[in-house]
Amino acid sequence: MVSQIPQQACTRPFLKWAGGKGRLIQQYLRYFPKNYKTYYEPFLGGGAVFFHLQPTASILTDINTDLIITYCCVRDNVEELICLLKEHKSRHNRDYYYSVRSSNTDSNLEKAARLIYLNKTCFNGLYRVNSQGKFNVPLGRYHNPNICDEDSLRAASVALSQSEIKQADFADMLNHTMSSDDFVFCDPPYYPISNTSYFTGYSRYSFDAKDQERLRDTCAELASRGVKVMICNSNCEFIRDLYNEINFKIHLIEAARSINSNTKKRGLIYELLITSY
Repeated sequence: MVSQIPQQACTRPFLKWAGGKGRLIQQYLRYFPKNYKTYYEPFLGGGAVFFHLQPTASILTDINTDLIITYCCVRDNVEELICLLKEHKSRHNRDYYYSVRSSNTDSNLEKAARLIYLNKTCFNGLYRVNSQGKFNVPLGRYHNPNICDEDSLRAASVALSQSEIKQADFADMLNHTMSSDDFVFCDPPYYPISNTSYFTGYSRYSFDAKDQERLRDTCAELASRGVKVMICNSNCEFIRDLYNEINFKIHLIEAARSINSNTKKRGLIYELLITSY
């Protein structure tokens, strides 16, 4: 069984990610299970919780193929990846950004370098694709973007070295033999609390009310096996009702909304942190 590691030993995520949990972890600490054997994170994103906990055994998945390719390259080929990022850094300007954004490659290393480069230089580190699955975020306004953070990438490579990483739908967890020795952290696309907050551009696959219900059912099945399950989501009646139906515990977390085209609508809000234990 493993426990949470001391905060000073934590590794930073190597990607910026909309909705990333780095700023919320201090509020999560009291809710993390004290001991567990295998850690599962089926909506990996920037991986802030994984990098904070650094479990000795983990299975990390996401529906986003390019994201999973990037994590595998950081784990397995970090020095080659750093070389490619240095090349991107040396050539970075507005025209170069849009040429990379419109480019395609068959090389996994080049795909990983492309994703990290775009992530570090696009508007707000936002990952968004159109209906054809093409990245379509404009260039951000950065004076000196940190395109190749060598220390962060190498530290992430070490943290990921013992992790199983694969592209999969979250329900793939049900195919694993899991028990009370396991901990699952779910950070799905949030259910929209208004028409303007609706966001489906994370991948070419939408995540609607039926997917939220499917996630609830998956979490209920895992909890019936004794698995420790934690989910975060928006503070709304629909999500509350979903998890009240299966008697999960619901906690309020104070968060900051930082991505909104109207700066007056940015600020403190409440989110839900939901646990099976």
